[in-house]
Amino acid sequence: MDQAVLPLDDVPLRAGAEEGQEVVLAVEITREGFEWALEHACLAHHERGLHADRAAWKRRVKRAPARVQWDPERDVQLRPLAHRSLRLGLAGEAARRYADEWTVSVADATALAHEIHGQVRGGGLEAARRLLPHEPPHPAPDGLLDHLRP
Repeated sequence: MDQAVLPLDDVPLRAGAEEGQEVVLAVEITREGFEWALEHACLAHHERGLHADRAAWKRRVKRAPARVQWDPERDVQLRPLAHRSLRLGLAGEAARRYADEWTVSVADATALAHEIHGQVRGGGLEAARRLLPHEPPHPAPDGLLDHLRP
C-alpha cells in the first residue's frame, strides 16, 4: 500500500507553546487518501487569477471537503525557509474518509516534540535538527495541484 506521511510541520518547535496543545500526534494516511483530499480541495483564500472571482471562490470553498494553505517551511529557530509546505484541513466527507478509510497509523509524538522544543530552547540546535523526522517531498502526479497553486 502506498502511503503518505503528513509532516509534523513546525509542531515540535512550538510544542507546549500554546495552551491546548498537550498532545502531538503523528498520523500516517494512505497516499490515495491524501491525493483524494488534494484533488477535492480548495485554497483557503481567494487567489486572483486562479479563481474567476471572489464569489466563485466562496461557493467553491463552502462546498470543498478540504482546504489548502501554503505556509513557509521553517527551520528549528522558526525562521521561514525558501520553500513552502502544504497545510491541509479536512471537513465533511474528507474528515469521515480520513477517520474511516485513510488512517494507517497514529503515534504519540508528544515526547519527541517536547525533546526537540527543549533542545531548541537550550541552544542545542544541531541536536534538535537531528531529532526532526525526515520529510521527503511528496511527488504529486501531474495536474494534481494545479487548482491549488497561485
